[in-house]
Amino acid sequence: MDAALIENPAFLPHEEVELDLLLEAIWRHYHYDFRGYSRGSLHRRMARAQQHFGCESLSHLQHRVLRQPAAFADLMGFLTIQVSEMFRDPAYFRALREKVIPHLRTYPSLKVWIAGCANGEEFYSLAILFREEGLEDRTIFYCTDISPAALERAEAGIYSRDQIAHFTENHRRSGGRTSLSDYYTAAYGAAVFDKSLRRRAVFAEHNLASDEVFSEVQLVSSRNVLIYFDRDLQDRALGLFGGSLVRGGFLGLGSKETLRFSRHSGAFADFDEAEKIFRRNGQALTGAGHG
Repeated sequence: MDAALIENPAFLPHEEVELDLLLEAIWRHYHYDFRGYSRGSLHRRMARAQQHFGCESLSHLQHRVLRQPAAFADLMGFLTIQVSEMFRDPAYFRALREKVIPHLRTYPSLKVWIAGCANGEEFYSLAILFREEGLEDRTIFYCTDISPAALERAEAGIYSRDQIAHFTENHRRSGGRTSLSDYYTAAYGAAVFDKSLRRRAVFAEHNLASDEVFSEVQLVSSRNVLIYFDRDLQDRALGLFGGSLVRGGFLGLGSKETLRFSRHSGAFADFDEAEKIFRRNGQALTGAGHG
């Protein structure tokens, strides 16, 4: 019996088949690969999508998205998770500031890959941190996500004013050297972050399930992305991160993510175990074709 059926007994066999067919159809028609995402998470998201679209089954939903590109664009909002906040987990950013930045200062130029940048909160957090630490002018930030809509929002840098108090407290707790208000303009219930923060940023679509390594970087920050992948896709993503990082480069993961069970774990050393920051060593990645 499929492991998903054991873990999620509410999912009936025909629902598993319908989900397989829907994901395969999306891959073949739109070239977005969600087949390696966590089954339980996908079922929950598709249940919400069915309700949103008024579809009685996943087969009905498949029919809609194959014939209506606008419906697929809408469905992407359910397939991708775009929930984040600026300076999320402030201790992580404090560890970057106090422990990782001193190493990054030794490079004449820097590249940072924010994989799964969602609506941009992680990017702006890092851009502000690097500006405060005097590294912004020698850094290029690659901000990638599978969702074109999320990338548009990230590049716009507009957030609800209701979020700003929480963002400000996170920034303070992360060791911020300035006031977060220095970086945005508030008007009409929104906060618009200074476009100068984006002058060193490249926003691009990238699918960790199907795309390849595209640059050599000193830091990869990809937090709370792997938790939505199955084990094989986690290994693929970690292979991409390892293949991108220079020797001695740093990888930051989310608080619930780990390298421990990955076939690529030997290519990394713990740097700050509590904050899930790892350092690329000289060991080769396990297995050919990791990318």
